[in-house]
Amino acid sequence: MSRSRRKLLLVIGVIPLAIVGAFALDLYYTQEEMIFPGTKLSPDFQFDFDVPFQEMMIPVDGAEISGLHFQQPDPRGLIFFLHGNGGSLDSWTTNVGYYQEINYDLFIFDYRGYGKSTGQIQSEAQLHEDVRTVWEEIAPLYPDKPIVLYGRSLGTALATKLATTVNPDLLILVSPFSSMIAMARRQYPYLPDWLLRYQFRTDEHIADVQTPIVFVHGDQDNFIPLEHSITLKDRTSATARMLVIEGAGHGDIHEFRKYLDGLAMALPN
Repeated sequence: MSRSRRKLLLVIGVIPLAIVGAFALDLYYTQEEMIFPGTKLSPDFQFDFDVPFQEMMIPVDGAEISGLHFQQPDPRGLIFFLHGNGGSLDSWTTNVGYYQEINYDLFIFDYRGYGKSTGQIQSEAQLHEDVRTVWEEIAPLYPDKPIVLYGRSLGTALATKLATTVNPDLLILVSPFSSMIAMARRQYPYLPDWLLRYQFRTDEHIADVQTPIVFVHGDQDNFIPLEHSITLKDRTSATARMLVIEGAGHGDIHEFRKYLDGLAMALPN
């Protein structure tokens, strides 16, 4: 084989590797943009609701977290809500009247870089620490009432990790994923796991949760399939039950009556 032919074959072999390498590097350094596509709100944005609420800015390490606290005159307890990876408080508070109907206070907040929260998410550890800091600001306000830790989609990973140390009265996981590794494998099956800097190993943390758990999942969820909830339920040692919402997908599960009624029935009195 001539030298020029060998060089040509070498180039042909290297090009695909270079392309894969460039893609892997781009994936490694742009994970925050892919995983946390939050919506920003201007600092002077005015929230407007038909129910009483208090807007809060909670200091965390190097940033401030924007939160909304919806309060009833004599609430049964508190729902501490960790939302999904898109949108902001403006889009996650479209049904706050429901919590007034079931007489539960609601606290919900935006992660760094979302809504009016400042800073940017830089690591999984930082995100977990922010959640813990906000919890320690709000939970002491309810010393004699049940506190429900609620996570939806991305928020389920954060809620599960927090529940391993704070022991809420109930953990509700709506459309949870077993790990970000499992999610990434669906899209990029040939890339190594170590490229993923945000692994969110709920499948590992769930075994350390001692509080009762309610899994809620739509059977038509094509983004995070129902099998993820089944996997997690099989790995928990706590009292756990599953609420499957027939016909519900990933983004519309909260619109189903069975979801609303099931949530109301699951809450501690």
